[in-house]
Parts: sequence; C-alpha cells; structure tokens
Amino acid sequence: MSEVEFQIIKSIGFVIALVAVVGLQRLLPHAGQEGSWRLNGGLWALNAVILGIVCAGCACTVSRWAETEGFGLLNRLDMTNGWLAIPVAVFVLDGVSYFWHRANHRISLLWRFHQVHHSDPNFTATTAIRFHFGELLLALPVRLFAVAVMGVSIPGVIVFELIFAFANFFEHGDIDLPLDLERRLAFFFITPALHRRHHSLEAALLNSNYGTIFSFWDRIFRSFGGSGSDVQV
Repeated sequence: MSEVEFQIIKSIGFVIALVAVVGLQRLLPHAGQEGSWRLNGGLWALNAVILGIVCAGCACTVSRWAETEGFGLLNRLDMTNGWLAIPVAVFVLDGVSYFWHRANHRISLLWRFHQVHHSDPNFTATTAIRFHFGELLLALPVRLFAVAVMGVSIPGVIVFELIFAFANFFEHGDIDLPLDLERRLAFFFITPALHRRHHSLEAALLNSNYGTIFSFWDRIFRSFGGSGSDVQV
C-alpha cells in the first residue's frame, strides 16, 4: 500500500466518522450546540496542509520500514500477520496516546499548545479538530516511534487510525446517551459524558479522563474522573 492510498483511506474514514457523530448529535443532543465550524474547520485545514507537507503518510512509511528490517516487537515475534496483531496495535497505540495526552496537561510547554483545544467555548464534534499545529507536530514523532518499536503493520496502523478518528469525534460529541448504554460503554470506552468532564473548567476534572478509545487506562493509572453532564466546559 502506498502513502497516497493510506491517506485516501484515512481521509474517507475521517469524513465518515465526522458525519456519523454529527448525526448522533442531531438524534441525541445534549446541549444542542452547533460548534465553531468555521474556526475549528479552518484550524483543521491549516493543520492538514502543514502535516501533509511535513510528513504525509509517515506512519505507513515507518511501518513498511520496520517490516522490511524486521524491526519492532511484533516483527521480532513474527506476529504481524497473526490475528492478535491488530488488536495489540490498537491497544498499545491507544496507551501511548493516553500517556501523551496526560503529558500535555502536566508539562507547561506542551500545555501551551494543547490549551488551544481546551479553549473551545463549545463541546461538539468540531472540538475534535481544534488543535494547534505545534501539538500535532510534537505528537507525530511519538506515534511514529511507537509504530516502529512495536513493529505495527500497515493494516494495524490503518485500523487504529480509523478507530481513533471515530473515538475522537464521538467523545467530543454533544451527545446524551441513554443512561444504561452510557454506563455499559463507559466501563470499557471513553464516552461523551466522560470526556465532557475532562473539558471542565474545574482543575480536578480537567486533569482526569485522558483516554481516547479505552477508559481503562484512566482506571488503571488513577486518573479516572467519573462521568456526568453537570459540568461547565
């Protein structure tokens, strides 16, 4: 698979995820917010251009290199084509994302960039694309390093990117899930109610619920801040 094909698949998945979550916002609205489409969309477009120039399809390139050189844990164990390879890749890369997100709140230099994301007065799907390009550029080598060290295959990278994109939009969605469904999902996954607390103006809640896909990272590493809709973002 070429870098261009990789980017096309990733872009299609991105659009489908955004449309799906916007649809859920219409069906199950929490506060009925529209979001800052113009500003956040503009930031996303700028970031897409910058990242495209700097390193379009880099994860695909690194994955191919690791496979060719036999580099990385999964390649060393000859597991890249096994049925466990993709779940392991998703699990590990989401764990890396958790620790990187936590670092963005703990290290002042990183927070200067990350606070752009938290400065959104609304909490909607468009918040998921509101980032300073500096944060994304700093995150890139961290993720590429994880792909190389784990020896994640190209299919593993693609599946992770698609799941991560949907999870990112979903957790920022202005969505009120039925209570029973919320409780069941929140046991394993990050839900809008969980992540809404992470965007709270209260410091104790702001520094909690760092996960993107799985909620158990927060439970294991004692940063779980519970769920609930009674917060000001």
